Formats: sequence, structure tokens, C-alpha cells
Amino acid sequence: MNRLLIFGLGYTALRIKAALEARGWRVDATGSNGNLGFADEAVVRTALDGASHVLSSVPPSDNNDPVLDRYGDALAGKWLGYLSSTGVYGDTQGAWVDESAPVGGGRRSARAEADARWLGMGARAFRLPGIYGQGRSALDRVREGRANRIDLPGQVFSRVHVEDIVSGVIAALERDAPPGAYNLADDLPTSQNVVIEHACRLLGVAPPPLQRLDEAGLSPMARGFYAENRRVANGKAKRVLGWRPRYPTYVEGLASLA
Repeated sequence: MNRLLIFGLGYTALRIKAALEARGWRVDATGSNGNLGFADEAVVRTALDGASHVLSSVPPSDNNDPVLDRYGDALAGKWLGYLSSTGVYGDTQGAWVDESAPVGGGRRSARAEADARWLGMGARAFRLPGIYGQGRSALDRVREGRANRIDLPGQVFSRVHVEDIVSGVIAALERDAPPGAYNLADDLPTSQNVVIEHACRLLGVAPPPLQRLDEAGLSPMARGFYAENRRVANGKAKRVLGWRPRYPTYVEGLASLA
């Protein structure tokens, strides 16, 4: 039996776990939703001894990767996966990026360093853009009055439905994909304003007013989101993993959630 240990059982990893268990995998995990305590080193190392595959969704902390710092010595010889971020590419002023693009020049320097460390360990680094899905989409932001339309002409983002991340990771596992970086993004990078407007149409409500960035009262993290502008190419994942997003654009993705 294939046996996976997941470090960090959050929004995306929880769905990966469920999908693999439905395929007959044994899955252990750390995190508040998992069955292992990350700091319980003896128990975690015993689980690692029995694991054939390891996947981490734990973000870096203070420029360190908690998983590699504590358990990196126990990962040799295992299939490794890491849920990373397309933020490692920084701002490209709207240009397309693929896995050959330089990394580390943007605001996500800690993430870029962790990404590089996992790749150095022989992992598959799944670089993810804005993740959306049930309970976490433009529809929810509109319903809750948290949606914004920011007046930034030419600003585009890539995004991915959480179920397409699940299918991409499973494709990499089942095909025993070679180590390296894989962008899992949909086929249509577009303005966040367009997505919010479409969500409003689906819900039959008026869109929020168009605002300047300094008028929107955004958190520093949200403002940072608008500081970068790029289109993420997914061709490598399609070629190597045989992956195709079930929700190739926000239109299909939001329709599935509405």
C-alpha cells in the first residue's frame, strides 16, 4: 500500500488527503486536522519511516522551512512534494512566466528560498497562484461584502480551483513525475475585477464600486497581492503530468460553486 505523510493539513492538503484515501492510500498528517503532532518528533519520525511519499504544505517561517529544518534528514529516498507559490516569480508586469523563469526577486523571498530547498532535495514543487474553491471564492467575498474592484488597468492574476490542484498532485504521484517545478494554474489569467463582476452577475447583485488602491482599506498582505502582475503558464504540467484543469477558467470554476 502506498503511504503518504502530509505536513500541514490545510485547505488544499485536506482535499488531497481525501482524494488519495478514496484511492486506497494510507495518509497520515500533521496539523490541527491531522492525526500527528508536528512537535511529537518520535511519532512523526516513526510515521516517516513507514511513508513512501511525503507532501508538505507548510509555508516558510522567518526565512526557514520548519519541515526541512526539523525532519529534512529523514526524507532521503522518498517521493517528495511541496505546495509552493507562483509568488516566487515576483512581478513580471503582466508577462507570462513558466518554470524556467527566474525566482526570488519578488516579495516572497522566503517562499522562493523554501521552494529552492525542496527542489534541492529532489521534490516536485507545485507552484500555485490564487487558490479558490468551496467557501473560498469571489462568490463568498461578494456575499460577505468583502469584494473589491481596484482601478489598476492592465493588472492580471492567475488562479486555480482547489480541485485542479488535487488532480495535478495526484497525476504527479501516479505518474511518478520527475522532480522539478510545476505550475498548476488555470488557462485564463485575468483581472480580479472581471472575476468579481462575473460573481456579482451569478448572484444577481450590483458590483462594488471601482476604487483606487489607497481608497480600498486593504490589509498590507492584500496590498502586496496587487503589487505584482503576471500570467502563469501551465504547459509543463500538461505535457509531463498529463494534467488538464477541470475548471480551465474562472467561468467554469465559479459556475461549479454557484
